[in-house]
Amino acid sequence: MQLGVSLPQTDIGGDPLVVKEFATTAEALGFNHLATYDHVVGINPQSRPEWRGPYTSGDCFHDTFALFGFLTTCTQSIELSTHVLILSQRQTVLVARQAASVDVLSGGRLRLGIGVGWNPVEYVALNETFNNRGKRSEEQAAVLRALWTDQHVNFKGKWHDIPDVGLNPMPIQRPISLWFGGNIEYVASRIAQHGDGWITLFQLPGDDAKSARDTMLEAAQKAGRNPDDIGLDAWVSMGSGTPDDWRAEFAAWKELGASHITLNTAFKARHHRRITGTNLAEHLTAIESYRDAVQDLL
Repeated sequence: MQLGVSLPQTDIGGDPLVVKEFATTAEALGFNHLATYDHVVGINPQSRPEWRGPYTSGDCFHDTFALFGFLTTCTQSIELSTHVLILSQRQTVLVARQAASVDVLSGGRLRLGIGVGWNPVEYVALNETFNNRGKRSEEQAAVLRALWTDQHVNFKGKWHDIPDVGLNPMPIQRPISLWFGGNIEYVASRIAQHGDGWITLFQLPGDDAKSARDTMLEAAQKAGRNPDDIGLDAWVSMGSGTPDDWRAEFAAWKELGASHITLNTAFKARHHRRITGTNLAEHLTAIESYRDAVQDLL
C-alpha cells in the first residue's frame, strides 16, 4: 500500500516557499506520493451569480507541469502525481512533451492521472470541445503512449495527425505511468486499453467500490491484461471522525485491494470532509496525525 497526500493549494496558496515546505515535509514524513488537482482558469463569480461549481478565479491553482518542474528541485524521492489532469482540454502532443520533461527532471517520478473534467467554461476558454471529451481522451491516451515509447511516431486518428515526429528527451519511464480518474462505467475500457490504474475520488470502501473494482479488473482481463498490474488509488479525508475511524477506512480499502491511498485535507464534496484549519501549519499537523494513525497498516 502506497500512502500519498494531496497538495492543498486552494488553502495554502501559491507562494513557492510554502509549497516547498509542504512537499518536503510530506516527503520527510514518509508519504509516497504528492498529488495535485488541476484547473487552468476560474470563473468570475460576479458575472455568474448562478455558479454552483466548487472553484472560481478566487481559488489558487499553479500550472501542473510548472509546479512539478519546481518540485523536482525541492524533493528527492516522492512521486509526483496528477489527480487529475484534464487531458481533453489540452493539446495532446504538448502534454506528452511536458510530461516527458517532468519525468526526466524528476528522475522518473511522474504518475500522470488524467480525466475529462466537468467545467465547460474552461473548455471554451481553451478552445476545445466539451461534448466529445471522453471519446477524444481515448485517442489522446494512445498518442501519449506512442510518443513516450517510440522514437518517431506516425499516427492518423480521428482527432490527431502526427507526421513522423518524436520527443527529445524521451521520458525515463517508457511509458510514463498513466492512470484514469472518473466514473468506472466510462473509464473501465480506457484503463483496460491504455491505463495503469484507476483514481477514485468519490467511492467509499464497500459493496459499490468492490463492484467498481471488479468491473475494472474484468475489463483489463478481457483486453489481455494482467489484472494484478492495474492499480487502484482511493481518496480519503480526515475532517471528521477519529483516528480509529481513519484506520478502519484505510484497512477496508486495503482489504479491497487498493494499491494507493491519497489523503485529502482541503477537499469537500460528497462524503469528504476537510480539516478545520486552512494555513500551512494546520495542514502539516493534520497529515502527520493521519500518517501516525495508519503507518502500521502500510
